[in-house]
Amino acid sequence: MSTITVKDGTEIYYKDWGTGQPIVFHHGWPLSSDDWDAQMMFFLKQGYRVIAHDRRGHGRSGQSSEGNNMETYAADIAELTAALDLKNAIHIGHSTGGGEVIRYAAKYGKERVAKAIIISAVTPIMIKNEANPEGVPLSVFDEIREGTGFNRAQYFYDFPIAFYGWNREGKTVQEGIKHNWWRQGMMGSVLAHYEGIKAFSESDFTEDLKSLEIPVLVLHGEDDQIVPFNQAPKAAKLLKNGKLISYPGFPHGMPTTEAETINKDILEFIKS
Repeated sequence: MSTITVKDGTEIYYKDWGTGQPIVFHHGWPLSSDDWDAQMMFFLKQGYRVIAHDRRGHGRSGQSSEGNNMETYAADIAELTAALDLKNAIHIGHSTGGGEVIRYAAKYGKERVAKAIIISAVTPIMIKNEANPEGVPLSVFDEIREGTGFNRAQYFYDFPIAFYGWNREGKTVQEGIKHNWWRQGMMGSVLAHYEGIKAFSESDFTEDLKSLEIPVLVLHGEDDQIVPFNQAPKAAKLLKNGKLISYPGFPHGMPTTEAETINKDILEFIKS
């Protein structure tokens, strides 16, 4: 396996295939780099170098007891991109990974990142508070914490239904995708997943978004039941060079279930 050891001793697993301009993929909670299979194969065939890591505490990376927060996630990426000497890179993040992309690009990536794409992202901030009255109530995240921390196997088995929008009329559960989601989730650390809920729900990316000069594409499904669609126009508005594409009826997990559409729009943006 390909790994690097970051400064606190945690091993970070990654895949690195092909040559050409690098595209770095940042997965969502509580998954792994395997969630990018449809994109890794597509962009590899298009002539790009494709790289995806397992976030600390997720997938095949080390299950550290510390650092399960957005600041450390971004610092880990900075160490990985430095180790691989990635320049002129495209960074693509889904959900929590979207926040990771924005934090990394704003704090560490100014000399290394050419463009960014955030998909179903948690930016600018998810939780409901005085500054974000349209956000998601804390009670929702407390319920996710309870299920994740103390009933994870069953909770993760049920979670993909809303994640992929299979609870909507006319939709059918795709059993292979459901089991693959569960497999990825159960590979990771229950502690990292539990603490990661605070990271994706309470991290505020407002200033990160404002600071970016690079082109950023914001993609979001209008029927996202995990990260509400209203996040996307807020994020796009904060960006100096942002573009929003919304998809009627698409779910949170649209990079998997709607890969053909998503990949086409990303490729067009990269080439523009």
